[in-house]
Amino acid sequence: MQAVQVKEFGGPGVLELREIPTPEPEAGQVLVRVAAADVMFLDTRLRSGWGTDFFAVQPPYVPGGAIGGTVTAVGSGVDPGLLGTRVTARTVASGVGGGLPIGGYAEYALAGVEQLNRIPDGVSVDQATAVVHDGHTALAAFERADIRPGQRVLITAAGGGLGTLLTQLAHRAGAQVIAAARGEAKLALARRLGAESAIDYSETGWADRALAATGGRGPDVVFDGAGGALGDAAVGIVPGGGLFIGYGAAAGEFAAAGAESARERGVEVLSLYDLNTGNDSRARYATRILELLATGQLEVVIGQTFPLADAAAAHAAIDDRSALGRTMLHI
Repeated sequence: MQAVQVKEFGGPGVLELREIPTPEPEAGQVLVRVAAADVMFLDTRLRSGWGTDFFAVQPPYVPGGAIGGTVTAVGSGVDPGLLGTRVTARTVASGVGGGLPIGGYAEYALAGVEQLNRIPDGVSVDQATAVVHDGHTALAAFERADIRPGQRVLITAAGGGLGTLLTQLAHRAGAQVIAAARGEAKLALARRLGAESAIDYSETGWADRALAATGGRGPDVVFDGAGGALGDAAVGIVPGGGLFIGYGAAAGEFAAAGAESARERGVEVLSLYDLNTGNDSRARYATRILELLATGQLEVVIGQTFPLADAAAAHAAIDDRSALGRTMLHI
């Protein structure tokens, strides 16, 4: 089968299309003929050599932890009735206690049967695959925030996959949404999805403008997908009694420098690891997010798609911050 491998750590050019053996499902596993693979920001960071203390990946490896397609073979102990079923899943490597987000950029990939999500009618493989990771995190963060009508919610990295979902969820809950992102295309997208205010955080003084958008009171809730200095600026305007959830590191690293002073002001500061991420919750969130898509209550924004052979271009779009919403590979 054809698969994209990271031949060595480095820029997008280290991604190469190669012929490798097709895997065979073991007990409790299925083989999926992949139609779509999600391209995550984390994929690009790992490719660059970042994070090997946390993720034990070493070249050559096949990146990608979320796939969608059709079950073509099953291992022992798996219901053969799954053959031909449209599913999404975390890859088998990424589905074991968090594991490694690898194995997805390929014509075929393995998944544990417990990780499978049947794609409902009316939902495309692309749409369903795009929310394997983001849908879970968005619903976990949204549920934890318990947003009420009239609350002020600031969302950073609002033009990304998670940001676009959270913007819609917060807007539907009756919140005043302030979206922060880079560039007019992302700001226009945030406004279309329900943001009342959209602020370019590549411009000096953006946090002051976000504060002004709340009438000077500060946001009740911040969903931070940017991290780094941007996340620290966002947590700096949260008043006592507010909530800051930092789940992303689009700016380079998770927000950290401002967290302690925020806690001293009475701000509750949570990270991705503080959210409800157990297997039972994952299954519940997967079912819920697919229901929202199937009923048209939520839109998944897929801003760009690339063929498998152009995986390097997909990574480059994320690296240069031009990508909108989710980025997908078609196989």
